[in-house]
Amino acid sequence: MKASKLKTQLPTLLAQTLVVGAILYVALQLFQNTQANLEARNIASGFGFLSVEGGLPINDTLLPYSPADTYGQAFVIGILNTLFVSALSIVLATILGVLVGVARVSTNWLVARLAAVYVEVLRNIPLLLTLFFCYSTLLAFLPAPRNSLNPFGDIFINNRGMFASRPEFQDGMGWVFLAVTGAALASILLIRKSKRMRDETGRGLPAGWLSLGLLAGLPTAAYFLAGQPLAFDVPALKGFNFKGGMVLKPEFSALLIGLVMYTAAFIGENVRSGIQSVDKGQLEAAKALGLKPGMVMRKVILPQTLRVCIPATTNDYTSLVKNSSLAVAIGYPDMVSIGGTIIGQNDQAIEIIGMWMAVYLTINLVLSMGMNWFNAKVQLVER
Repeated sequence: MKASKLKTQLPTLLAQTLVVGAILYVALQLFQNTQANLEARNIASGFGFLSVEGGLPINDTLLPYSPADTYGQAFVIGILNTLFVSALSIVLATILGVLVGVARVSTNWLVARLAAVYVEVLRNIPLLLTLFFCYSTLLAFLPAPRNSLNPFGDIFINNRGMFASRPEFQDGMGWVFLAVTGAALASILLIRKSKRMRDETGRGLPAGWLSLGLLAGLPTAAYFLAGQPLAFDVPALKGFNFKGGMVLKPEFSALLIGLVMYTAAFIGENVRSGIQSVDKGQLEAAKALGLKPGMVMRKVILPQTLRVCIPATTNDYTSLVKNSSLAVAIGYPDMVSIGGTIIGQNDQAIEIIGMWMAVYLTINLVLSMGMNWFNAKVQLVER
């Protein structure tokens, strides 16, 4: 019996062995050719260059950095910039995409057509051109620093960026953070208890309002009891530009706007298709129960829509992370931009490309795992 089974599977095993052998042979040839080319050009391989002083000036950093730092530290700054712009873009694109998707199925003719035009225009124009438009055209109309726009408070917008006050934490701020954490945990417990009560008795607590009160009241009380331990570094016009505070550079703003607008068009279509997949009978049943249109959308349609559109939206999120590499076209110092400069100075192209690939692969695998976990949590369990 076993001999017969082995005889049946033998051709398949031989074919798989040949394929694996061919792949290993090609990989070995590529490695040997690469080594030979590097030796012919007197280029040292390895990652030792990461510990060498880089001398790279980087204008936009999330952590303290100076040109005296190493290439490795410069590359980490690039990774953080990539993560920051990607995370912020995902959040904003999701909010805008849901609004666009809801607008696409609106019964208001004008709103639905405007949303359709937005989707068709944004998703049919290459992202690179959208970034160029945002950077060279949209932001070019902003005034010089002396004529900065001041929409409210200490926020100033000009062609050098958007300047705002930077919070500076004083002694005692830890109590405020502790109060925020406690309020968040209490809110989670309250929402869970309310849900359990609703499942058991049909009636729950006003968890939303109570949580809002906890989140606003507890930190506020801690803030005043700790002696108001928060100050602000306010930007001020000195010479030709603003000094102090924090600033969003035009390159970052253009990249963020472009990524958000482009990705929101695709997410909006995911939401539209999800809404249209909800059975009309449920909509009629919700109306028959006397639910208002807003409540029907929030309580009946959107929860089912999000379950349907999560897989497609996961693809859009991973695409957004990869698309952030276009930052190099408008001068934002992301991982690709900084890595390109390192290649220009050291000729370590293979190592840097390998690092780019490893970082993007890791980010997107983690993102996909998180979204797959969330997708499994929100799916309905069939009996």
